[in-house]
Amino acid sequence: MNTWLNIEDNNSEHTYEYEELLLMMAIYHDVGGSHSTAVAAHIHTNQLPMEVTPTKEELLQIKTFDRMEKKDQGHLIYIGRDEMGVDVYTVSRQYQPHLVLNAIRDTYRICKGTMDGLYIFGTMPAVNLWMKIGGYSSRRLKLVSFGRPIVTYGTLKAYPDLVRIVRDAKKRIAEDLKNS
Repeated sequence: MNTWLNIEDNNSEHTYEYEELLLMMAIYHDVGGSHSTAVAAHIHTNQLPMEVTPTKEELLQIKTFDRMEKKDQGHLIYIGRDEMGVDVYTVSRQYQPHLVLNAIRDTYRICKGTMDGLYIFGTMPAVNLWMKIGGYSSRRLKLVSFGRPIVTYGTLKAYPDLVRIVRDAKKRIAEDLKNS
């Protein structure tokens, strides 16, 4: 297929074949899509560092960190493109991962005819008790001034685990690209 699209990507304009746009997607998922997924996706797209833990101010500058609403659940949120050309998304799949992730996989397979290029990574293994308490308080109970500092603290504590998830994800993608 030789359908060409021009897409403005930050400060530059790129031209891609339509097929390339659907070839590679990395999706980070968890219950709320507001904390561990947001941070992992920003690490993946090099908007947060791997080598050092960011400050709480840097976390709070992430436009999706602790700001996702009920209306965002189940929607893919585009975060950016990585150095390998992978489009990176987050999704809040609530407590129904089998429903949301299967729908994503099936839709991708229908559109592409293959699963090649779709990468789905869970961030729940990095979520600690601080993140659960703070995230629940801030997002579910709407006690933002109480919950946000707690979830931010927990996210900073979980940062090395999130970096590990992203490193493993990027390694898997790089190996697949090398072998294709």
